[in-house]
Amino acid sequence: MATAHVGVSGWRYPSWRGDFYPHGLPQRLELTYAAERMTSIELNGSFYSLQRPSSYAAWRAAVPPGVTFAVKGGRFITHLRALREVETPLANFFASGVLALGRQLGPVLWQLPERATFDPARLAAFFELLPRSTAAAARLAARHDDKVADDRALTSCEVDVPVRHALEPRHESFDSDEARELCAAHGIALVVADSAGRWPVMRDATSDFRYVRLHGETELYASGYGDASLDRWADTCRAWIAEGHDVHVYFDNDARGHAPHDAVRLVRRLGLPTAE
Repeated sequence: MATAHVGVSGWRYPSWRGDFYPHGLPQRLELTYAAERMTSIELNGSFYSLQRPSSYAAWRAAVPPGVTFAVKGGRFITHLRALREVETPLANFFASGVLALGRQLGPVLWQLPERATFDPARLAAFFELLPRSTAAAARLAARHDDKVADDRALTSCEVDVPVRHALEPRHESFDSDEARELCAAHGIALVVADSAGRWPVMRDATSDFRYVRLHGETELYASGYGDASLDRWADTCRAWIAEGHDVHVYFDNDARGHAPHDAVRLVRRLGLPTAE
């Protein structure tokens, strides 16, 4: 049965302390506190560097068993290599501990830089490399190089479950029928990105799930979402769920601390069960 997964992009922000997080809450408990009030968390540290299996295992252990994690793919793949010759970097990424999330692994997010234009051949080649199950990810992870030491690599999975992928392009050339058809042919969800008008908003379904990133309604990364906006997003989520699509929504308007409050308000509008 389709459902919604709602949370924040990252959780370790100093401005949240004493606001969303109570005064005196130990930093080691911040993820638990957030996850008890939401139903999903988007991991973004994985975008900046390869993590460790022990970190993924610790994050999983810190949240209720029903909470999922979306994992942001590495910028080495999307930004530095620009999706070219990335089979080994992909192996390193999946060997770095992603599989430690087990059944709580949600979609993998691939965010492209704003300068990246639509290149169908390059995208198709990248899509074909992406593992579509944890078993396939484990096989790919086994081909890692020495950037992930053998004693820090996880190349097996405790359970074989599907792995979904979402693409967040930030160039207007992706707002085309050709781009949508290519993503649909490979089952890749195009991210619905609300960015105060900065980047194109593409709402077409190109997979069996929807992935939404809310970067700020009127000011990028900074502004919050009012009641009317959250009501509209809740209605949209319900409509997508009625169509049989799982929905993943992550608030990235963290600069002034709005993200966690907005996420909790959307969770409540959707009536999602939490551990709070």
